[in-house]
Amino acid sequence: MATSPSLDTRTYDGGLTRSQVVAWRNAVFVVFALSGLGISTWLGRVPSVRDILHASTLEMGYLAGGISVGSIIGVTTSSHLVARFGARRTVELAMCVVGLGMIGGGLAASLGGGFWGIIGFMAVFGYGNGTCDVAMNVSAAANERVLGRTIMPMFHASFSVGTMLGAALGAGAEAVGIPVGIHVPIVGAVIVVGTLLSARNFQSEELGHAPLEGDDVAAVSSWRSRLAVWAMPSTILIGLIVLGMAAAEGSANDWLALAMVDGYKVDNAAGTTIFFVFVTAITLARVAGSPLVDRFGRVPMLRASAVSAVVGLLLVIFSPALPLAIVGVVLWGFGAALGFPLGLSAAADDSRNAAARVGAVATIGYVAFLALPPLIGFLGEHFGLLRALLSVLVLIVVAGFASGAARERSRSRS
Repeated sequence: MATSPSLDTRTYDGGLTRSQVVAWRNAVFVVFALSGLGISTWLGRVPSVRDILHASTLEMGYLAGGISVGSIIGVTTSSHLVARFGARRTVELAMCVVGLGMIGGGLAASLGGGFWGIIGFMAVFGYGNGTCDVAMNVSAAANERVLGRTIMPMFHASFSVGTMLGAALGAGAEAVGIPVGIHVPIVGAVIVVGTLLSARNFQSEELGHAPLEGDDVAAVSSWRSRLAVWAMPSTILIGLIVLGMAAAEGSANDWLALAMVDGYKVDNAAGTTIFFVFVTAITLARVAGSPLVDRFGRVPMLRASAVSAVVGLLLVIFSPALPLAIVGVVLWGFGAALGFPLGLSAAADDSRNAAARVGAVATIGYVAFLALPPLIGFLGEHFGLLRALLSVLVLIVVAGFASGAARERSRSRS
């Protein structure tokens, strides 16, 4: 009687063994976690940075906008870097830039680098983060295709674990008075070293697709082909999904801690702790999301996510009491969890231009990170930060209506 091969001897696309595929998967998990650690480390210290600079709410919006400008440039150019150097080398380079931005920004904050000096380093940080975002998602999508099951939300759950760790460390640093100029640069150095050690296990992002031949190879490698994805209606619709859900997640990253401090009169440590609650909710939803997506599909899960985000955000804005607002934070986190990973996974479904489509969709999503910080800062200056968050609701509703564009293509099983 014939027996099936054991998992240890099974081979995957490109002749990879299971141990190689698992090592690749685990390396992507680590890079996602380090990316989240870097972002939440800086964002968790935003209240302290505001105190150091004696900045207004509008000025803090400009500071967040500096990160967004760098990120937009990063995601816009990232597909070309991936095409030229591959996802692994692009991730390594990008995370070195992230580390440089964190080290410089942290030192500038503590040593009197001034408002514009910090913005400059945050733009560097944003460029590295945006570039890494696309490259690591391209590699993650390839690993998902090779494994033959939905794991993209799990990769983003790993990102959220990193944000949880960063938020927890930030809350601890706030509580014991560790200066920004010590805390942030140390984490930046750890991120660089961890990335360089982990990314060695990345495999080619071209695995999991039908082999390209002749004109297809030339088309994928051309700038014109990579720009042409912007003319595809599906790219724009998936981009709207990512835009709305990026707004849901990014607005909390930028403003939740400050909104709780200003709106509910909690101290800086409590504001950072509530931000930790938000990223914990995102993490739990992403861990649970993979089997739910396999069972119900992307579209129903995206629509349910939009509803949860809207309800949660309304509770945060209008709640008469802090405990109910924290319930809203949890629902907000649940709703924001799956939109970004499922949108990028849908963008990578097209085998011939995955990197270009992921880059285009991520660029549309990062418009939220670019435009919302100064907009919310301006509105918050005049109406309060909590009321300013109403601007996010429109984008979440649009994402819910556009969710049908993320419907799965048939996918082969390894």
